[in-house]
Amino acid sequence: MSLRDYQMGLQIECKGYPFYALLQAAMRQADSDNLEKLQEAFPKVWQELAERYNAPGGVLEGEK
Repeated sequence: MSLRDYQMGLQIECKGYPFYALLQAAMRQADSDNLEKLQEAFPKVWQELAERYNAPGGVLEGEK
């Protein structure tokens, strides 16, 4: 991690994004090694991200 990463983290924190939104964003941007770690740590988040990615507009069956 660099100083820039730390400073960007502070800026992101101030925005108040929901935790799961941050996890999904991290999964989208992660390199292969880090994605594997995130998938292992948060399998349900990864599963939902994959389902929403493949659903029209990210909307799952039964959602409006």
